[in-house]
This record gives sequence, structure tokens and C-alpha cells, in this order.
Amino acid sequence: MKNSWGNRLMLGRKIGEGGNSDVFEWGNNNRIIKLAKPNTTMFALEREFRNSLIVWKMGLSVPQPYEVVEVENRPGIVFERIHGEPLKERLFKGFMQHVHGGQSNFDWNDIRNTARLISEVHQFSHGGIPTQREFLKKQILSVDYLREDEKKAVINRLDQLPIKNQICHGDPNPNNILMSNGRPILIDWNDTTNGNPESDLAEFVIMIRFAVLPTDTPQEVINGFDSLREEIINIFVEEYTLHTGTRYKEIEPWIVPIAARKLSADAISDEEKRLLVNEIRIRLRDHEK
Repeated sequence: MKNSWGNRLMLGRKIGEGGNSDVFEWGNNNRIIKLAKPNTTMFALEREFRNSLIVWKMGLSVPQPYEVVEVENRPGIVFERIHGEPLKERLFKGFMQHVHGGQSNFDWNDIRNTARLISEVHQFSHGGIPTQREFLKKQILSVDYLREDEKKAVINRLDQLPIKNQICHGDPNPNNILMSNGRPILIDWNDTTNGNPESDLAEFVIMIRFAVLPTDTPQEVINGFDSLREEIINIFVEEYTLHTGTRYKEIEPWIVPIAARKLSADAISDEEKRLLVNEIRIRLRDHEK
């Protein structure tokens, strides 16, 4: 890993932030660097670099990873810079324009193209990527929002599900999908595993269904998004089904374990986590009846 004064000079302005990293311009307009926050280990960073390199070499729609470097004692990954908008922003832009008297430009093709890209990811497998089941169990056991008996019940549900061996992104939420010239690009491959594609679909469903919007979001936007949450999910699943044959009933069993694993994430709010805990408990109780 390179660490030099020259790296400091390469660092440009901050252009983004996630739960585990800060994103800066790097050198010129064609590259960025994700610098790790204190909650990210070097092991996790190197895993993300390896995963990203594997899927990029497969020809999937992902940014090219270049190298791992260190800037002022912070490790980071240098990536190709993608000029585009997160899907989340595009979902809300139409609502915001409507609130301010403009025309809505909500594009359902963004949802269809995203489902198509994820279906392409799921066609692959690779021995250099971690297995999914133990990765999920470790995340579930680490959460503080569930009792020990609830964690055990969630893992029992997970153990009853069939095991597959396909590449799964691990967190395909609308913040990790950039739309560039009408093409979706998947970023943030830290949680990538070989396993069940239904887990990725459950991630997307949960994000759309339970996302809590920022407190400064206009009420009209909140109402508009609430009215379309299930339609977004339906269009996404329908498009994915068209390309793979997988239907929503095959996603449902994954809602509980994936909601539980999301409780370990730093990037979602306590309010959203409380919604997920409530959904997990309802589903566990219904399962016992």
C-alpha cells in the first residue's frame, strides 16, 4: 500500500460520504478515492478492493478499482470516477420538482434497468469471494437491537433456506446505484458474497419499503414516495422475474434475515432500525403461530 506526501497532494475536494467512508476527488477528474472512517478495518477495505476487481474483470457495470493507498494514516481505495446520480436522488427529483411547481420526471426505466443489472450480476460465481451464509450470521449476531433468542430464531430461519452459489452484491440499495447516461452502475462491493440472489432482492425491497426520509424532506415528497413504494418494488421484481424466473414469493423468506443483518449497518438511522426490528418481531411471531 502506497503512503507518501504525494498522496496528500492528490487529494481533492470531498464529494460524498457513506457509513464507512468519505469520498474525495483524486488527482484529476477521472478518479476518486474512498477513505476509510474509523469504523472500517484494513481487512474490510482490502476485501472491497478484491471484490471490486473481480466483478470489474467480469465485465459487469462497476467502477474500475486501481489501488489501495494511504493518506494521512487513512487507508483508501482509488476508483474510476463515475459521473452520474444515485438512484435515490433520481427517485426523489420528480417529487421535488412537483413540489416547486415543475413537471415530474420520474423514470420507471431506472428501476427496470437496475433490476436487469442485478440479474446480470447473479449469473456469475467466483471462488475468490466469501460465502454468504457465515457472513450473514456474523452480522446478525453482532446487532444490539435484538434479544439473543430473537437472533437465534432469525438464524434458524436462515438455516432452513436453500444454499446457492451466485455472486451477490450484498447491499444494492438506491444509494449504491449510480445512473450514468441512462445506465445503472453498482458501487460499494464491500459486502459481496457467493450465495442466494434472493438476499439482494430482499435488500432492495427492504430499503424501498422501510426507508426513512430526512427530516427536512417536504411533506408532499414524503407522501408521494409513500404512495409509490410498493409500485417501485413491484416493477423491480417484475423486471427481475422477466430475466431470471425468480418471483416475489421466493424473496419473502429472506426478508427477516436480511432485515436483521441490516441492523448492523452504520448508514441507516435508529428510526429505520426500529421499523426493521418491529417487522422482524411481527414476522417471527406469525411464524410461530
